[in-house]
Amino acid sequence: MKRLLMLVTLLTAAPLTAQTTGNGSATAVGALKGEWQSLSGYIGKAAEQMPEADYAFRPVAGVRTFGELIAHLAGAQYLYCAAALGEPPKSEDEFEKQKLGKAALVAAFKASNEYCERAYAQADAGMFAMTKLFGGERTRLAALVGNTTHVGEHYGNIVTYMRIKGMVPPSSQPSQ
Repeated sequence: MKRLLMLVTLLTAAPLTAQTTGNGSATAVGALKGEWQSLSGYIGKAAEQMPEADYAFRPVAGVRTFGELIAHLAGAQYLYCAAALGEPPKSEDEFEKQKLGKAALVAAFKASNEYCERAYAQADAGMFAMTKLFGGERTRLAALVGNTTHVGEHYGNIVTYMRIKGMVPPSSQPSQ
């Protein structure tokens, strides 16, 4: 239900944030891409701004450390975007299992964004083709909605981690 609401919100907001085709018409994938780029950009900035020592920070027992969260996001983006592209997925927890340091995690997240750029560059026409995701059949558009929603959900976690550490999250920082 939450993802359906996100899709409706994104599609109705398309004229406000959508990228356009050569003839100037808005696209659904363009609307998603705009939202995803904004959110993933904030995550990338947060990953760079968080001190390396705080990558081991865990607000409470039972939740991921900041570093584990960045690793999870990198792996999940590969999973969702592979589904959107109709390609074989990588293991979602590949980066979490490796216990990487800050530099490697920032690089892994950037690489997952570069990979996802291809998925968000697709035309709307192919977005209703079916793909496999989490053991079920979904449309490629649903995979992109899932990725955008997932990134947004975890950016909310990142905001909390940064605030606890006395930091201002990227979305609240003054424009430069």
